Amino acid sequence: MKTFVRYLRQEKGISQKDFAKQIGVTRQTISALENGRYNPSLLLAYKITKLLGCESIEEVFIFGPEDLE
Repeated sequence: MKTFVRYLRQEKGISQKDFAKQIGVTRQTISALENGRYNPSLLLAYKITKLLGCESIEEVFIFGPEDLE
């Protein structure tokens, strides 16, 4: 899954460490998420979306046909 997490997080000036702490995960989880190696749960995707100030999950996460397999 592709995301805009890194771009949106950096735009807000939040470090991976601080971002992770605010949503209750490790910095390694954020790194994996930003590099496309981790697909978040719906709850985590929702928390990330809200923390980044976005209104919909689709503004942050890009779902493609390969994600449905």
